[in-house]
Amino acid sequence: MQLLSVETLGGMSNGSFLPSSNHSAVHSGSRSAPVTVFSVLTFTLLAMLVVATFVWNVLVLATILRVRTFHRVPHNLVASMAMSDVMVAALVMPLSLVHELSGQRWRLGRALCLLWVSCDVLCCTASIWNVTAIALDRYWSITRHLEYTLKTRKRISNVMIALTWMLSAIISLAPLFGWGETYSEENMACQVSQEPSYTIFSTFGAFYLPLGVVLFVYWKIYKAAKFRIGSRKSNSIIPVTENVEVKEVSRRQPQVVFALHPPTVTFQADSETWREQKERRAALMVGILIGVFVLCWIPFFLAELATPLFSCQVPPFWKSVFLWLGYSNSFFNPLIYTAFNKNYNDAFRNLFSRQR
Repeated sequence: MQLLSVETLGGMSNGSFLPSSNHSAVHSGSRSAPVTVFSVLTFTLLAMLVVATFVWNVLVLATILRVRTFHRVPHNLVASMAMSDVMVAALVMPLSLVHELSGQRWRLGRALCLLWVSCDVLCCTASIWNVTAIALDRYWSITRHLEYTLKTRKRISNVMIALTWMLSAIISLAPLFGWGETYSEENMACQVSQEPSYTIFSTFGAFYLPLGVVLFVYWKIYKAAKFRIGSRKSNSIIPVTENVEVKEVSRRQPQVVFALHPPTVTFQADSETWREQKERRAALMVGILIGVFVLCWIPFFLAELATPLFSCQVPPFWKSVFLWLGYSNSFFNPLIYTAFNKNYNDAFRNLFSRQR
């Protein structure tokens, strides 16, 4: 979600990852910043991130389309997440890289600026809400597996997908109808509207609201898992009887004592053990997915919210770092989900084996 502001530093470093090769001259005869090893390495790493994000998410989409058993929930939620992440890699990240190469100055015109900013907000917001939808689906399947039938699950997942893209579209298209300005030809600036009211609306709608939902969901999943483990430990039947002693007393023979000790009988159903393992694995996947999501996006959105509320200006270099850290979440999403799903691993192996 590209919310960078353009800083004119006049002859000094522009604050982006990469130095500009064609700065607007503040003084006549000023030279462009030299290309350094750091800038080359940074450009290479960012380009590799763009390609890897695109390829990995396309691979997930291709697998879902080719494997018939994936044409149902929860794979429709995964497909929606992969689609939003593919769009981030194809429509947003390349132009962001060009923006970095240009020293955070926009040279591609107003129309492309509006398209880029709208796609940026749309795709990143949809990616974040898709993570939230997957977390909600896992929560209901773990805590309400009897009520959350396949038919109900399909209906609710389709509703969540529709709401995800609808809310993302509302947030991304609002500036096009006059809620702030995104393009300045004089300053060569292309950025999401810096109107304070829109910044608060967009950051809460795109991040802080889904953040609250996923944290609440994972807390409930943790409580449910803890309750299940406690119930399993107490799932044993131990017959309690007193020791029975039989004594035979005789004047000439010694006393004989028989003691009967009751055995402990524990009942454990195999199906419950399988379900608990599945739920534990799903809870771990959701926890890692949420943790990576928070680590990737929270620095960026904290910086964006600090500007209108506290008049705190974050240096452009760190804005770029936070921005690309957020973009990297689109790379980690499919990686995390497929790593915890054996069906995807098998489907990937079959896909590559057929290509050979």
